[in-house]
Amino acid sequence: AEYMGEYFKNKKKMRRITDQTQILIRRSSTTSTAFSENLKRLRSKYNSEIQSETVFDPHFKSVLSSIFDSSKGNRKLPFSGVPTFLATPHRPQTENDNFLDNLDIGILGIPMDLGVTNRPGARFGPRAVRDIERVGPYNHFLKVAPTMIKKIADIGDVPFRGRYNLVESLEDIETFIKRLKNKGVKPLSVGGDHSVTYPILKALGNEQSPIGLIHIDAHCDTGGAFDGTKFHHGGPMRLAVLDGCIDPKRTIQIGIRGSSEMIWEFSKDSGMTVIHIEDVTKNGVDWVIEQARKVVGDGPTYISFDVDGLDPSFCPGTGTPEVGGLTTREAQQIIRGLSGIHCVGGDVVELAPMYDSTTNSQLAAAQILFEILSIISVSPK
Repeated sequence: AEYMGEYFKNKKKMRRITDQTQILIRRSSTTSTAFSENLKRLRSKYNSEIQSETVFDPHFKSVLSSIFDSSKGNRKLPFSGVPTFLATPHRPQTENDNFLDNLDIGILGIPMDLGVTNRPGARFGPRAVRDIERVGPYNHFLKVAPTMIKKIADIGDVPFRGRYNLVESLEDIETFIKRLKNKGVKPLSVGGDHSVTYPILKALGNEQSPIGLIHIDAHCDTGGAFDGTKFHHGGPMRLAVLDGCIDPKRTIQIGIRGSSEMIWEFSKDSGMTVIHIEDVTKNGVDWVIEQARKVVGDGPTYISFDVDGLDPSFCPGTGTPEVGGLTTREAQQIIRGLSGIHCVGGDVVELAPMYDSTTNSQLAAAQILFEILSIISVSPK
């Protein structure tokens, strides 16, 4: 009886194992069939040798049409040809300004660093950014390809009268930006040290119509005169306020840190909102975006990005690096969060490429340039 009991017990166990095995076989057969059918479908749909014929989303297909030669399926070589800002077409300057006709956004270089207080070299920033390839043309977060919705061109560099006179150079910048403004072209500039932002703001705003400012930097740049001059890269925002170009109560400074706090009293006294890097760390990027949008509101606003706002582990190629800054990802998130503001222009400044042999600094500057371009492109006005 004991033997027979054990026998039937084992027999029942074996039957369960057999049933489970058959279930697994059926599942395997079903999975194999599903795999084969999916593979067959994918091969049928995506086996074309022409890229544009294997993209079916209407939005993505329209983006690809601007990148690929539909007849051959070829894409422009990113490492070939004459480099321009973000691979935009180049428009040679003309004296009668017809090169600005039928243009929405002009990307320009400002190769001038006569205003630096520390390491020089930002005059080479525009050339270095032009040499960076494969940034853009599509912004996946904003779902926009700027060159598809706006007419954008690299319009060369500011034509300076000379290379030794800072005040004269600032005048040249203002004159050139006014040419763009008069033609309804929004400027997106690559510096150059941060003193170049002052004449840009002078050209875009005035006491009757001051503009707002989103300023991302390690430094407030609201210092006063020293060494016999008020014109330097440590004071452009102060000068812009005193000239009535920007509204300090519609100005926000983000990422501030370093050892020069004692010369930035003007920022808070004038009504600017100052967000130190510790505030960013404590409250997070979403909070920073909320504060920025609240400060500038719906009015015309300029975005100025100093690459030393980034931590030097991400961007050592600058004249006044400050440890403990923003990551490139945080910077991207902040700028992308500004989508929908009334953006009248922007700049990326203080890139000194010779201090970074890896070219990571140039890449970061080019990417930030593209992010600002995207914000200008989707601006409601």
